[in-house]
Amino acid sequence: MTALFTAPDPPELWSLLTFGVMTVVFLVLTGQTPGMRLLGLRLAHPQPEQRLALWRAVVRTGLLTLLLPALVVDSDGRGLHDRLTDTAVVRER
Repeated sequence: MTALFTAPDPPELWSLLTFGVMTVVFLVLTGQTPGMRLLGLRLAHPQPEQRLALWRAVVRTGLLTLLLPALVVDSDGRGLHDRLTDTAVVRER
């Protein structure tokens, strides 16, 4: 997606920073990223009636940018980044 905005040059590392900041902001404010919203998903966490703590969003997003934690899943299908922050992606609808 970022390549659409940087064409004809490939995206650089700043796009990863943009992804990280947007993800943290949306997760803390709404509990879902725009992509999650389109797919009917949200992030569940230990305190269902409260906003996601900033530290959880930052750690989860930081691990997600490393890609490897997202590829390492448990028997429930939760990625390592979700296990370490005690969160889970669930269907909203």
